[in-house]
Amino acid sequence: MDKSYKQSFKVVGRDFIHAGRVATEIKMILKQLGLNSDIVRRIAIASFEAEMNVVMYAKKSVFNLEVSPKEIKIISEDEGPGIPDIELAMKEGYSTATSEMREMGFGAGMGLPNIKKNADVFNITSEVGKGTKFEIIVYIN
Repeated sequence: MDKSYKQSFKVVGRDFIHAGRVATEIKMILKQLGLNSDIVRRIAIASFEAEMNVVMYAKKSVFNLEVSPKEIKIISEDEGPGIPDIELAMKEGYSTATSEMREMGFGAGMGLPNIKKNADVFNITSEVGKGTKFEIIVYIN
């Protein structure tokens, strides 16, 4: 890949019917750009987990996808409750999911750890009462 690519996507909170749509679109774009299947898989997992975090907890978010010859970057800034304790939220198995979310099969407490495992760089900042920002980077080579 020798050119850069950028696109933005809107994610709506509590829209479980369309949950995963943005991650699927990102996966298709990366495949069309001819990126390595391992890289596509890692970004697909990380973007799905980030999208589900928005759907489950925030009002809305914009996902900005940037692909360059060196890296794939996804930045998500949401409007939501924020995360009071990021260190605790990063622990495998920790979840604040409601019983309704758990009945739908979500809330196992693996979302943020899965993003971290699949990203080369994962930065998260959050302000309680305002929202959360994710920066996910996967290096191409």
